[in-house]
Amino acid sequence: MKNYKYIIKVSLFLALMVSLFSACNDDDFLDKKPLGIATEGDLTAGGFEEKAFGLYGKIRNTTGITDWTRYWFQSIRSDDASKGSTTTDAATMGNVMDRFQYSAAEGIPADNWNGHFSLIYACNDLIADVDASGLKDQGSITNKAEARAIRGFAYFELRRDYGEVPIIDIKIVKPSDVIKSKSTIAAVDAFIVSDLMYAAENLPLSWPAYPGRATKGFANSLLAKLYLYQGEWKKSLDKSEEVITSGQYNLVNSYVTLFSEAGDNSSEAVFEVQFLRTAGVNYSNNYWESQGVRGTSSWDLGWGFHVPTQNLVDAYESADPRKDATILFSGQNDGFGLTVPASPPLAQPYWNKKAYTTPSIRLQYGENKNQWKNIKVLRYADVILMAAEAANENGAASAAVNYLEMVRSRARGSNTGILPKVTSLDKATLRTAIKQERRIEFALEGERFYDLVRWGDATSVLGGLGYQVKNQYYPIPQTAIDQSGGILKQNPNY
Repeated sequence: MKNYKYIIKVSLFLALMVSLFSACNDDDFLDKKPLGIATEGDLTAGGFEEKAFGLYGKIRNTTGITDWTRYWFQSIRSDDASKGSTTTDAATMGNVMDRFQYSAAEGIPADNWNGHFSLIYACNDLIADVDASGLKDQGSITNKAEARAIRGFAYFELRRDYGEVPIIDIKIVKPSDVIKSKSTIAAVDAFIVSDLMYAAENLPLSWPAYPGRATKGFANSLLAKLYLYQGEWKKSLDKSEEVITSGQYNLVNSYVTLFSEAGDNSSEAVFEVQFLRTAGVNYSNNYWESQGVRGTSSWDLGWGFHVPTQNLVDAYESADPRKDATILFSGQNDGFGLTVPASPPLAQPYWNKKAYTTPSIRLQYGENKNQWKNIKVLRYADVILMAAEAANENGAASAAVNYLEMVRSRARGSNTGILPKVTSLDKATLRTAIKQERRIEFALEGERFYDLVRWGDATSVLGGLGYQVKNQYYPIPQTAIDQSGGILKQNPNY
């Protein structure tokens, strides 16, 4: 592991930190810098640094944000992934997400809603405290910008999952403060834009000492993605190119390396949720553990959820190396000299290799289940392909081809006989190529379902699985509606 991945000093100040953050309703602030813990001598960027650190811990530790809820919502609903595990394990939730039998009942769906709003309330708390302090130093402004970037991120995810949601931008001091009616998607978008514009103006380009902290590039990349969802092609292209020309990011030479332990906090990382596993220290959640191969003995690597579909296996171009970097095949070599057990006895023929760990690292830790790899929330390849899509739709076909080729070139590596360069300048042809490239490049990373929805392709691609137009948005949890006294209205047709 990299040196900066090791835990910083922990002192009696820890007790004070827990007390300070309890008001934010966070469950676990015991974390490495910059993700949830600081000692007084470390507070170099402003008086609200420790609360800012706590937000990163909250992203990882609050149920419903980056635990297994993430892939239930963001990937299993697509044609690329299915529930996995065994037939009877979580069968009800499998039907809900695999077959679009959505429900407003409790469980993982409620975790998604509650977790994101819990993060929003913590951001509001920090923002309100900075404003009330009257401090104008750069450190405090930066801390506020971090909170607004993270709040924008949380609202962006809610917007994708639910459409219209309540905009709550005040410090929560009493239960009634969270009772508010839904805002239109246009209003939610405007709120996200405001947060991210402020963040982009006030965050640094990088945090060399603090991997995983929100940056200008993160805010601008999220803006580019939101504009893509709105069909604001010129705005999306401008923001994408602002990130591209910033000089802060590069594609990792090897796609395989990118998803190994060596790929954490690489030059391609725009935003990653930091995991840490050292002797006696485990700062992680069940995101990766729940996706490991479900076997026995040395192949008991996890719970077996979130597996590739045959549809995804068949979608790759011939000899695309991303296939073997994404899909682990039962009964075949794992790429490290070991043979994965066959299926049967394993319950699934395919597994998510992006969740797989290097056998030597497992041996080093003395454990099988992945507790140490970061979650790649947003990476540079996404920005490049956003630029390609926006350029093509904006009439700049040559630029679109060049951006598309950047990603395909990395994928093919030195094998020039595969993945030929796309040369057509026809908008429709390029659109199809970009759609295919996004599917393959981000397979099992949580983009596919939302891409299909925003492209208007969800009905034709997912209709056979039970998808209906109403399923572009998830029903609001019934408990949230009940707690609002009916002020919060259910999404249409549920």
